[in-house]
Amino acid sequence: MRVVLAGGGTAGHIEPALSTADAIRRAEPDAHITMLGTERGLETRLVPERGYELALIPPVPLPRRPTPELLRLPLRVRAAVSETANVLRSRGADVVVGFGGYVALPAYLAARRLGVPIVVHEANAKAGLANRIGARFTEHVAVASAHAALPHAQQVGIPLRRSVTSLDRAAMRAEGRSFFGLDADRLTVLAFGGSQGARRINEAVDGALDDLLATDAQVLHAVGAANAGVFRGRERYVPVPYIDRMDLAYAAADIAVCRAGAITCAELAAVGLPAVYVPLPHGNGEQRFNAEPTVRAGGGLLVPDGELTPEWLRSELVPLLGDAARIRAMGEAAANLGRRDADDRLVAMIRRAMSPSSVGG
Repeated sequence: MRVVLAGGGTAGHIEPALSTADAIRRAEPDAHITMLGTERGLETRLVPERGYELALIPPVPLPRRPTPELLRLPLRVRAAVSETANVLRSRGADVVVGFGGYVALPAYLAARRLGVPIVVHEANAKAGLANRIGARFTEHVAVASAHAALPHAQQVGIPLRRSVTSLDRAAMRAEGRSFFGLDADRLTVLAFGGSQGARRINEAVDGALDDLLATDAQVLHAVGAANAGVFRGRERYVPVPYIDRMDLAYAAADIAVCRAGAITCAELAAVGLPAVYVPLPHGNGEQRFNAEPTVRAGGGLLVPDGELTPEWLRSELVPLLGDAARIRAMGEAAANLGRRDADDRLVAMIRRAMSPSSVGG
């Protein structure tokens, strides 16, 4: 089984690709797996750390609106497709699996040119340009959201890290709180905004911190590496630059305050952790759409970025921290939407996309 995964650029594309690679490796230990990426992306660090081969191709940024860059796009696409086709030939690819982003479009075009089967995975509720094009070339289209408007879409969820999908929050709560130096018995708020932190979340939490702590809760706050020296720890407040062990952070927490990226929403639902979702106000609005199913089901609250203030946290989150029954009910509602087997479901789709003679070599 020789698989090329196109998931470079951002963590939102790379992590589902890596989780899929892990699932393929579990199913077929001898599978040959290659990740496509560019020298600009996080994949240059993340992919080798996970032990997978990384093949670099020229980046093809896809403008969201007409710009001078759009005029240069055909030349960039042609060069990237040529490089990608070389990768597919040299690896003897049986299938290409794309996750959107800079490397997916040339991967789809090269695979189509060479007659290599294509599988598309779309994590967001609103599909990006690369996956909208790729979905035209295949009947094997996996989506996380039922609202993703792609042809032949099958809802499978988002492949997630095994450390998350196998997490028992209740059983790991004591270990999680000990790991971060938190009190074992206090209600815990987890605030985070991705690897770089989120200024809006940081400012709101900082401004409302006295009120949050006055509820007798404690706060674990991932502030971002650039802000590591700005936020000072105090009793029941633990600021950290970055959280490597998100599984333990989820286990430690009773409720989160966070962005609404597709992976974040999927992970919180999978582990049954309720959240205050603060969608990033950029892009095509996909973060709001990512969080809405959980919010509608009662598993979280949604607040626009511009409305998240210390006052909002005082008026909405502080009262919630005093209602343990409601927090539990929100967690149960979130868990009812969670999918823990998306990686295996996507591997099954990959197998279907391959010709029978290709499976197992």
